[in-house]
Parts: sequence; structure tokens; C-alpha cells
Amino acid sequence: MLNAGVLGAGHLGKIHLKLLNQSTKYNLVGFFDSDTEASKKVEAEFGYKHFPTMEALIEACDVVDVVTPTIYHFECAKKVIIAGKHLFIEKPITHTVEEAEMLLQLAEEHNVMGQVGHVERFNPAFMAVNHMIDNPMFIEAHRLAEFNPRGTDVSVVLDLMIHDIDAILSVVQSDVKKINASGVSVISETPDIANARIEFENGCVANLTASRISMKKMRKARFFQRDAYISVDFLEKKCEVVKMKDAPKNPDDFAMILTNAEGVKKQIYFDNPEISANNAILDELNSFADAIENKTKPVVTLQQGAQALTVAMKIIENFKSL
Repeated sequence: MLNAGVLGAGHLGKIHLKLLNQSTKYNLVGFFDSDTEASKKVEAEFGYKHFPTMEALIEACDVVDVVTPTIYHFECAKKVIIAGKHLFIEKPITHTVEEAEMLLQLAEEHNVMGQVGHVERFNPAFMAVNHMIDNPMFIEAHRLAEFNPRGTDVSVVLDLMIHDIDAILSVVQSDVKKINASGVSVISETPDIANARIEFENGCVANLTASRISMKKMRKARFFQRDAYISVDFLEKKCEVVKMKDAPKNPDDFAMILTNAEGVKKQIYFDNPEISANNAILDELNSFADAIENKTKPVVTLQQGAQALTVAMKIIENFKSL
């Protein structure tokens, strides 16, 4: 088992502590949080050991899980890497692209492994269909949330949209060519609702909308590709796969047949895979342990986390140019 510790014991940090404690792949040694009073409460309520300093926690670990506010990600992660410990870090990887690039360089220099907590990669609905997503040419994603003051220290792009940015980059095997975006600040000092159109070199277009001031929650993405339509509901953990193939000469009475303007007939059929219930955060943490033990590539590398951040920051830069 790998000795693991958590930096940051806020809302998400406590979830990570609980799951690391449950995991059969880690031995939870404890946590550090700069808020001493809050740390004492967490220690008293859950029994997790509170370390007096960040350095003391890092020293006791093989793996450090950084779940601090984003603005502190770089300094925490830098200390973890320089100490030669493996790094799991919540999304977004850092506060700036420059910080992310420095972390990549440090991780290579110190030969440590890292994984970024883009948890939607482990959403069972997305996992059920991502192997079916093949060269999509149009993607539409909506991620809407009710207002919550937690997280409003950053733009809705870094708070919500970055989940879809990472998922899309993982299935579109092409570089970004052009980005157009707009965002509006309604309640917060940073944009609360945003839309981005991302054009890729291979011709794929992704249209993303994110809002944290909606009346209802929604986390959906739709992928359109040659002879197929794939829908993923990240919130309800459901998916729908609609495919088309050349119609047989003698279709049965219940077959759904479409004929295009050229007279070509296509048969529509459904190929919805089975979805296995899971705890996505536990799975992502366990997958990192497997990558360390087996010396394999993490599911969401530091490089991929940096790429998602780079696209997110370009979207935010688009707001400023309006």
C-alpha cells in the first residue's frame, strides 16, 4: 500500500480523506490544512491525523493529494515534487499556464508521477461510451449549476467548463485552431455564464456552455460523428448511442429506415452499453495508485491537465478582448 496524505481539508478535501481511508490501495497517514481550528475539528470528528506542517505531511507520504484552493496549487505541488513524492492534484492543475508548465518540468526533473483530478473521465456514463467516440466532428456540451458561493473565486470556465474541455480534448485527437467565446458576470466578480466555440485543426467544432446561476442542474454532452450520435448525461449517469448503417435489402418490419436525397438508405439502430455504478473520485485515486505500482501512464496526466488549463485560459482571454 502507498502512504498517502491530503493537503487541504475543505469540502472536497474531506471527501478525498474519506475515500483514501476506504481505499485498499492507500494507507492514509493524515492531512495538513493551514486553518488550525478547522483542522482540529476534522481530526476530532473523523480521527484523521493532522500534521503540524505541510513539510511534515509530505515527508510521511509516498503520494500527496493536493485539494487546496486553486491559487495555492502550484506552491503545494512544487514542494511535493521537489520532495520526490508522487502528486495527485485537483483540477484545474494550477492557477496559471506558466505555473503548470513549471510543474511539468519539475515532475520530469524529479522523476515523479502526477495525475490531475478531472473526475468526469471516470464518470460511468462517459466511460461506457468513450471507446465509441471516433473522430467526432461536432460536439455540444452544457454544464449548468445552481448558484453556490463556493468556487466563485474563479471564472465559471475554471470552475465548471474545464470538466468538458478536458473530456473533449481526450476524444478529439487534434490541435485547437481557433477559439471564440463570451462570458457575463451576473453575481460574481468573474463570469458566471460563458459560451465557447472551439475549432480544431481537423475540422471538428465544439460548442460549450457553462453556467453557475441556473435554476436547474445539467451536465450533458453530445458527440456527432460519421454514422453515429452519442449522448452522455454526466449528472444522471446515462448515455444514448444511435448508429446508422447501410440498410439491408430486405429489412424486417420493425427496422427504422431513412432515405437521403440521393436515395441512399440507412438503418437506424441503438447500441446503448451497460453502465456500471461507481464512485468516480475513488476510482480516479485508485487508478493513480495502479499507475504508480505498474509504472504506467496515468489516466489524466499532468500534461493533459495543463492542456485543459491552456484552452480554458484562452477562452477567458477571449472575454477580455470583447
